Amino acid sequence: MTPDRSIDILMITYNRPAYTRLALERLLATCDESMRVWLWHNGNHEETLAVTSELARHPRVHRFHHCPENLKLRAPTNWLFRESKGAFVTKVDDDCLMPDGWADTLRSAMDDEPKFGILGCWRFQDEDFDPKIANWKIQSFGKHKVLRNMWVEGSGYLMRRACVDFAGEIGPKENFTSYCVKVGRGGWINGWYWPPLHQPHLDDPREPLSAIRSDEDLLSNLPLSAINSGIKTRDEWIARLRRSAREVQVAPFHASYYAPWRRKLRHGLIRAKRALGIDRHAY
Repeated sequence: MTPDRSIDILMITYNRPAYTRLALERLLATCDESMRVWLWHNGNHEETLAVTSELARHPRVHRFHHCPENLKLRAPTNWLFRESKGAFVTKVDDDCLMPDGWADTLRSAMDDEPKFGILGCWRFQDEDFDPKIANWKIQSFGKHKVLRNMWVEGSGYLMRRACVDFAGEIGPKENFTSYCVKVGRGGWINGWYWPPLHQPHLDDPREPLSAIRSDEDLLSNLPLSAINSGIKTRDEWIARLRRSAREVQVAPFHASYYAPWRRKLRHGLIRAKRALGIDRHAY
């Protein structure tokens, strides 16, 4: 009996018609017959909804759901986790372009190493990788290499169905990062496949196809993480993306480091340092 190698892929669209067309057309071009795309449109942005509805007619699109209210990320992701039946699941953001062969590469790695739980495509820039701080995290598993980490980005990953069965749906106090940590603490190996499978992130101003060419461009359509970080300028945003890349390269990947009591202790120390005016990174 041929093993199930099907992949269910979620894309959530909202209010970015140009990015949505680029990202969704690119995703569909990388899909084979074993891959099913699930589309969820948040809100009523007419132009984006028109793009999504048009491309929903593609033969690789399995389901299309329009939610007039913007439910952001958790509800659509749990919709995929709950209703899909594929051997693997993933989400691809509407501002990311998937590389050729991503599914075959990640799926082959999963076939060869049963301990792999969540493997990701890399959406940072080449200049963001620093071998002096990251090489210690790159490990070999047979013919595959992984830059290990307890979490990966919420776009362009491949996760085993068994991980969903173990961790369940994303809870009201969880995000995808904490969900990955839960999976990692359950015994699976997470990280980025290496050498990296680069997925261009259109919200990175350094990407050639990014629409962010000025501070005005950024402020006219702030990414959610920029809003949460209080970003106001293009240079600040680039600096934040670089810091994010550094964070994942220095973060420990040992499960014991992420035990709840140790996380509470670290967060308490961070709050104390901020109260004293000491700006120290979490790692």
